[in-house]
Amino acid sequence: MLTSKKIAILMGGPGSERQVSLASGKAVLNALLSLGLDAVPVDVTATTFDLPAGTDLCFNLIHGTFGEDGQLQDILDKKGVPYTGARATSSRLAFDKNLAKQAFLKANVPTPRAEIIDCTHGAVLPSFPPPYVVKPPREGSSVGVHIVKTHDEAAAAIAKASIHSKDLLIEEFITGAELTVPIIDDMAYPIVHIIPPDGVYDMATKYPWLSGSPRGSQYICPADLDLETTLAVQAAALAAHRALGIEVYSRVDVMLDSENRPYVLEANTIPGMTETSLLPKSAAAAGLPFPQLCQKIAELSISRHA
Repeated sequence: MLTSKKIAILMGGPGSERQVSLASGKAVLNALLSLGLDAVPVDVTATTFDLPAGTDLCFNLIHGTFGEDGQLQDILDKKGVPYTGARATSSRLAFDKNLAKQAFLKANVPTPRAEIIDCTHGAVLPSFPPPYVVKPPREGSSVGVHIVKTHDEAAAAIAKASIHSKDLLIEEFITGAELTVPIIDDMAYPIVHIIPPDGVYDMATKYPWLSGSPRGSQYICPADLDLETTLAVQAAALAAHRALGIEVYSRVDVMLDSENRPYVLEANTIPGMTETSLLPKSAAAAGLPFPQLCQKIAELSISRHA
């Protein structure tokens, strides 16, 4: 299906995750070239960009703002060029944590208790006590996220987060195992257990090569869980993916508490795609090597657009 197609690898972007996106883009580019496919890199530096003549498919690897929030999808829809992954509507829904939370609740997806607060006129405290997580609703890769463990920490954390957005999501802090579940073609793949060095999975521990952090997170895939728990976590992740209407693929983040109850946090529609990223780790555990993973995503995306 792809042998006669020109594939533009969209990477970089104008947002805060530009360097991570460039790494994903280069990895996918090399993977598709290794399969003998016609793939060309496109470094997107602004919200306006040109595509190579004759582009048949855009492989979208722009994480976070612009690439993952529906803006890029709207542009490509107007150009009439197919692209990988989620379409514009599901991208906007998944990227906005406030809207995604409402969709999870409506679909009875297990998810932490939460409250949206309006900080337009200054920091506002939620109605429930710490511990909780303060999240700007439209940022990726833990940008602006703060864990509040005591009442004394709350006002400062909320004030810092409100720099990114005035409508903040305050979410109950779930203690337990941090997991992520890739969904490809409406099927849950092996679970990845994330073990941050200091218990906090943030930009520094996600991308130590980018932040200069001396210690990165550890990953176990497949996660060491019993069958019943594995199926429950995968079912929760798949329910979240479906509740948001995400096309082709995603990666759903889930917390597992001390009683083995899963709580969905969010779904990522443009997850990291370096060879050491979490979705490729899971695919490899399922017997799908990285080049074939990239090919599968591209082929599914073309079929969905057709």
